[in-house]
Amino acid sequence: MAGVQLSAAQILAFRRRVGALDQRLPKSAASLRQAAWAGLQDSMPRAALLSIHARVKGTVPSTWEDPSLVQVWGPRYGVYVVAARDHAVFTLGRLPPRGRIRERADDLAERLHELLAGSRMRYDDAGVALGTHGNNLRYAALTGTLLIRWEGARRPLVWTVSPPKITAQEATLELARRYLHVFGPATPQGFGKWASIGAREAVAAFDDLRAELAPVRTPFGAAWALSRDEETMREPAAPPAPARLLPSGDAYTLGITKEDRALLLPDAAQRAELWTPRVWPGAVLVGGKVVGTWRRAQRTMTIQTWPRLSRAARDAVVAEAESLPLPDPGAGMAIRWN
Repeated sequence: MAGVQLSAAQILAFRRRVGALDQRLPKSAASLRQAAWAGLQDSMPRAALLSIHARVKGTVPSTWEDPSLVQVWGPRYGVYVVAARDHAVFTLGRLPPRGRIRERADDLAERLHELLAGSRMRYDDAGVALGTHGNNLRYAALTGTLLIRWEGARRPLVWTVSPPKITAQEATLELARRYLHVFGPATPQGFGKWASIGAREAVAAFDDLRAELAPVRTPFGAAWALSRDEETMREPAAPPAPARLLPSGDAYTLGITKEDRALLLPDAAQRAELWTPRVWPGAVLVGGKVVGTWRRAQRTMTIQTWPRLSRAARDAVVAEAESLPLPDPGAGMAIRWN
């Protein structure tokens, strides 16, 4: 497979550009949709809000509740914030064409729709009523007929909506396009792992999109990119933002494949500190590079950086920390540097 050769720097610059991490977008529903193009992981309470803040101007604590956004159980059955008009892409797009998971999804979705009859219910209570564990309702989400609301401290509420107007195949292809745009260049194997779909379905999706794809060569081997993105990938990097604080699970640092992790952080020791065996910390992005990690407890933030930062870089990180749209009351941010 031939194709243009892309360096690690070119790939990361492209991902920052399409991810709106170099320059924040203006406040609008369209910007929120762009920020959530590959979904905003929210399994860590309000991580999605911090991902929005890194990309969209004027983000406030309630932005994640914007009418243009909804919560779903998305890739890898995690909680995601996505554009309401796109929710079928992240749910129905992962529905298997056949098999036990498909049968379970259809059965639970039908019975849940009858149970709720237009109402909302805690997921564990709904599970008890259906004779199953509440976590199993994540399979019903694959039909595109289930939405959720999770505020972190409480158990999710669930309710059903009308079936999507697009087919499962159309949704899967659109999901693959979004993965390629935000995480590209990429492979079918990476797509399958990210979307939590079967390897056969992932390869089939890339095959069906072949007319829209261009082969590229990366430091880790052959991959695919959307043809419309190839020129952008070769453009000079845009001026990076002085600093961004990305939450755990942010799309830019998600690192689904070992190649993505090595691309972002060539140093194995640094990778071990960012992608820990348990709860991941957030990532400190300075001048377009991941330079350390951060964790927060209320209004105290602990930051660990690997290189020694300049005074200007430290000031930029502090300014970013103090601008976070935190839902808990208080003012200012105490920074602890490690």
